[in-house]
Amino acid sequence: MDFLKNLSISSKNQGSSTGFEWFTTSALLTSISPVDGQRIADVQITDKQNYEQIITKASEAFLVWRKIPAPKRGDIIRQMGNAFRTKKEDLGKLVSWEMGKSLQEGMGEIQEIIDVCDFAVGLSRQLYGLTMHSERPNHRMYEQWHPLGIVGIITAFNFPAAVWGWNAALALVCGNVCVWKGSEKTPLTAIACQKIIGEVIKYNKLPEGISCLISGDKEVGYWITQDTRIPLVSATGSTRMGKEIGKVVAARLGRSLLELGGNNAIIVTPSADLKLAVIGAVFGATGTTGQRCTTTRRIIVHQSIYEQFKKDLINSYQQLVVGNPLENGVHVGPLIDNQAVNLYKDALIQIKKEKGIFIVEGEVLSIKNYESGFYVKPCIVEAHRGMKITQTETFVPILYLLKYDHLEEAIEIQNSVPQGLSSAIMTTNMKEMELFLSVAGSDCGIANVNMGTSGAEIGGAFGGEKETGGGRESGSDAWKAYMRRQTCSINFGNDMPLAQGIKFDL
Repeated sequence: MDFLKNLSISSKNQGSSTGFEWFTTSALLTSISPVDGQRIADVQITDKQNYEQIITKASEAFLVWRKIPAPKRGDIIRQMGNAFRTKKEDLGKLVSWEMGKSLQEGMGEIQEIIDVCDFAVGLSRQLYGLTMHSERPNHRMYEQWHPLGIVGIITAFNFPAAVWGWNAALALVCGNVCVWKGSEKTPLTAIACQKIIGEVIKYNKLPEGISCLISGDKEVGYWITQDTRIPLVSATGSTRMGKEIGKVVAARLGRSLLELGGNNAIIVTPSADLKLAVIGAVFGATGTTGQRCTTTRRIIVHQSIYEQFKKDLINSYQQLVVGNPLENGVHVGPLIDNQAVNLYKDALIQIKKEKGIFIVEGEVLSIKNYESGFYVKPCIVEAHRGMKITQTETFVPILYLLKYDHLEEAIEIQNSVPQGLSSAIMTTNMKEMELFLSVAGSDCGIANVNMGTSGAEIGGAFGGEKETGGGRESGSDAWKAYMRRQTCSINFGNDMPLAQGIKFDL
């Protein structure tokens, strides 16, 4: 395929690098496209010796990179963003082919990297501290922010490029260096991103350890989590994985930034624009084949409009096209692999056991010319509050419909799950909107009005509460997670007054 050649992807690829130097090992993992189930290429797995070399290179690079003025670092990131602009189409196709999301979503993912690079360029002149008034005469107090060092980035298959971009752009502009472990299910996307960023590093004659890549399974990721030379580990994945990483990092008193599971809901009120509500629900529930942490998994609908909304939703689902995500007109691609398909099938069985009613039946599909076995039909279930499965995040395109009588009940249903990432309300009633956004409303990190639960912009901080992990990435002041705060006091007088009026005379 031309996009693989344009990205310098061949049948065998090295899997670990420091900037532009690539290491060779004998162990391999294979990248399989969920589109047709065929091998794309083999990738070399990082071994412990190469890992140590990478961490050494990263440590050395940090000593240089941290001293470069932040606006100069911003200019390097500007060049990185432009490099991704030139490769957007090819890289977007690779994301779609290796992960299975639609081409529109694949291209959108690369646009996220470009956008966050643009954001980081502006941020390079805005890493502000505060000035405080001292209680002591002839004293000045202020705070400043310094980089941490090496930032370890562990990403998941569902966003094989964008989440790395969110973390790397901010970490780099703050003066850190990065060691990235991409998902073993999407290693080629990580290699392509590393090659693009490596060319910029090399062109500017910078230390290659500024951006590093390691490849492999969870054992390779564990090296990052237990490594005391890595003060911050940013990890995206399941709640189960996040709990393990958080425990290991906390045991060494390191920092962790966790973006974990979601069980997101849309509340549809009687005043809602049903056309908007249906569009938001369908994309939210079926985008990325239900494999987003922000996927809409529950729709909580007022009983007075329930039947009409259900009818409109079923009609929209009947128009969905499942197939090769690189083809025009396809809305839904495959699940990532056979393990995901088994989760889907197990969920269908559990739904029936818990007396859920399928209003759009689910099944595993056979797609002509692309018979990987990973294609499934997005389905809709009329659920009741006693169903335990609605409390869990099943990473597949299954949508649950629930009824409510009054808004406080709807909010309680929404908040009753362990996860707290994204939420939405469809309403044209100002009082309903304000209640939803108030302290008595949504308990999620993201709360949207008249839009779905998916599709966050990079300008706002992204992340959630409860079992979603509490981390924040991307916009707003999320940059502070990648830095250490230092409070500074300066005495420009001739005396030594102490705080709190303490006297210490000699």
